[in-house]
Amino acid sequence: MISSNDLRPGVSVEIDGAPYKVIEFLHVKPGKGAAFVRTKLKNMQTGNVVEKTFRAGETLPAATIEKVEMQYLYAEGDNLVFMDMETYEQAPITATQIGSAVKYLKENMQVSILRWNGQVIDVELPNTVVLEVVETDPGVKGDTATGGTKPAKLETGAEIQVPLFIKVGERIRVDTRTDTYLGRE
Repeated sequence: MISSNDLRPGVSVEIDGAPYKVIEFLHVKPGKGAAFVRTKLKNMQTGNVVEKTFRAGETLPAATIEKVEMQYLYAEGDNLVFMDMETYEQAPITATQIGSAVKYLKENMQVSILRWNGQVIDVELPNTVVLEVVETDPGVKGDTATGGTKPAKLETGAEIQVPLFIKVGERIRVDTRTDTYLGRE
């Protein structure tokens, strides 16, 4: 059990039978009446964000989130096959369970799989990945390093904005959290 006074960003709690992660919290002590904690919570299954208020000192059940290091092996139909790095067991996970992270998955990439009650709720990718540009418009004479951007398709199928000087075949670093170009590799 977690006291509402101990809620901090990143803490996982269970509310109404679903796991939630605290995004923001504010401890409020009005001049009159009891103190309370105003929170913004993200449902880890659906991704919905809700605002809830708790009395100060109220206890909530902690969500037991299991984090397992796995390696992405290959795609098989609608399933993506991952291997546990400790037991070498293979587990198929559907693309819908993974969500938007699927656009950066590359074979043999190590990721963290988050499970709650045996159900996959999230995949944590590395913060940056190195991918090859497979399709982009050619640069035009006069393009500068500080100029504009153009769309580029990467080897995993993801599309991001890159500087005008990037060519097909170049390997670039991409921030998976913000879908932004970080630099050449």
